[in-house]
Amino acid sequence: MTGVEASVRMTNNRQVLLSKLRRALKDNESSERFWAAMTKARANRTALLEKEHLDMHAIKESNKAIKDSSVADGRLVEEFAENVRRNGGQVFFAKTGADAIRYVEDVSKRVGAKLIVKSKSLTSDEIDFSHELEKSGVSSVETDLGELIIQLAGETPVHLVMPAAHKSLGQIARLVSGAVGSEVPPEDQAVLAAVRGYLRRLFLTADIGVSGANIGVAETGSIVIETNEGNGRLVTSVPKVHLVIIGMEKIVPKWEDAAYLVKGHSSSATGQNMTVYVSVITKHGPLAGSTEGREYHVVVLDNGRSKMRDDPSFSEALNCIRCGACMNVCPTYGIAGGHTFGYIYPGPIGIPWTAEVHGLDKATFAHLCVSCGLCKEICPVDINIPMMIAKVKEEEVKENGQLGVNDFFMASEGLAKLASATAPLSNWALRRAATRAIMESLFGVDRRRTLPTFSRKRLRERIAPLGSGSGERGKVVFFPDVYADYNDPELGVRAVRILLSLGYRVEVPALRWSGMPYISYGEIAKAASVAKKNLEALRPYLDQGFSLVSTEPTAVYMFKEVYPTLAPGELAERARGSSHPFFGYIQDRLGDLELRPPSPPAMPSGSTSPATTAPSRRGSQRWPSCALRGTTSRWWRTGLAAAWPAPSG
Repeated sequence: MTGVEASVRMTNNRQVLLSKLRRALKDNESSERFWAAMTKARANRTALLEKEHLDMHAIKESNKAIKDSSVADGRLVEEFAENVRRNGGQVFFAKTGADAIRYVEDVSKRVGAKLIVKSKSLTSDEIDFSHELEKSGVSSVETDLGELIIQLAGETPVHLVMPAAHKSLGQIARLVSGAVGSEVPPEDQAVLAAVRGYLRRLFLTADIGVSGANIGVAETGSIVIETNEGNGRLVTSVPKVHLVIIGMEKIVPKWEDAAYLVKGHSSSATGQNMTVYVSVITKHGPLAGSTEGREYHVVVLDNGRSKMRDDPSFSEALNCIRCGACMNVCPTYGIAGGHTFGYIYPGPIGIPWTAEVHGLDKATFAHLCVSCGLCKEICPVDINIPMMIAKVKEEEVKENGQLGVNDFFMASEGLAKLASATAPLSNWALRRAATRAIMESLFGVDRRRTLPTFSRKRLRERIAPLGSGSGERGKVVFFPDVYADYNDPELGVRAVRILLSLGYRVEVPALRWSGMPYISYGEIAKAASVAKKNLEALRPYLDQGFSLVSTEPTAVYMFKEVYPTLAPGELAERARGSSHPFFGYIQDRLGDLELRPPSPPAMPSGSTSPATTAPSRRGSQRWPSCALRGTTSRWWRTGLAAAWPAPSG
């Protein structure tokens, strides 16, 4: 048993997660393919936003307003159902996934169905539709290419939008070969041709077509289906019976609302201006002029959604439009993949959905989240995914106990004070192999992990001779957090000197750390306590019009995004509006500084320049600074050294 395992209360679910994670980290080929797919999706989204000059902030606000009001309005479901019936359809309200399955089984039995063709539907994946139908003797075949590959492999989707992103062309060709009964070469066109031939017969002979719905429109009882393949239209039009499974949260009042959501979905999911096929279905029309035996059924699924709607901690999860953007930006998910970082719903948004729909015991993968906050930044509906994840972690920890390594890092503030007070002895001890071995054994801190050094002389002591400044440009509270106070106070000194030289009055009051690790590890009550104390300590400065500036991105994130949730009120809102990252705060005044880039370190003879060394595929990924704390610190040091070189001696 390793030190990490020894330090963790190893429930069975955590053991399973650890095994999955090890396998995922060893599967470099799948991980590289998956990483490349995520990178491409992000690049496509960025390119579209730039090309079309889209205001993502405005899109977020519109989408959020639509979803907030729609989810809260319970009357919409009834209005939608009434109009479906008026259009000749039948509606069934399914309280659970089992209820939905039973309804489909009853319809299948009544019409004598043996074959169902199915368009991509995450809601049907949620209730394990195909496996459950097979138990009653009805074959259900996926017709979306990615979903078909996953079905043939006997897996669950690894991503909401790209379910087979981890598969190689060779693997796909072998799976398709087994389905069609003949050898299919590992070539794009050959695979597509084989799949078309395989599915064509199924489209023409299926008894029932099953689809999901991206949106339900209450005013007409219509559904909107967005796909990039023509299979969706064949599934919903050719079979005599069309059956829709739609989550109750997807229903909006009017077509204007649907238009906004369609735009938000395509731009964030795949970087497209519009999904290739946007289909609107109001009834099951005749085929070749015949209406004989043609039926239209809509199953409105609850399956935990009512409970989520009534829970303030998780109600926002119902705003998800299933674009997958949060997955494309998540650093852990991008390496581990959705079979490790997920259950049926993978990725960041999959954590609250899994906990609420499938149970807390299935959501152990929440602990893989590093609380970087990027999922909220990219979400086109501005869902506060990080706080919901923190809540799931909190509930899981209450049930199964805290991980030992997390206890260690949540003690960072106290440990930093001790290590700083005993430096340089503490630095010497932390470099010793024996110390690292003990830390790994007792706390689960991997001995290979780089630990920061500590400074005996802290920031406030170092800046005392500099004075408070003139205040001509304004007043600033500099918040060092742990790193610029205990580890590298010279970083804080440079920042303060720059602010003073620009004409600001600078104060560094005695505040606690930001408390970010408490959020990271599911100790929300402790984080709230820190937030309240820091906000109260800041009150007199905010009353005097001070801005809050920090070189620590996670600290700014806490003040802007987390504190208003932990300690809601006017004080937190004022702190949110006054908080700024250091370079963001001074960027308009950089021209007033004499910038001198630091000299690059001398390279050993025969070595390769860092600028010309080709990075690995993973290494080339540029995550925003708050995602990788060690990288952040090095970046800040480089930037601040350029603006204000360290004093000689």
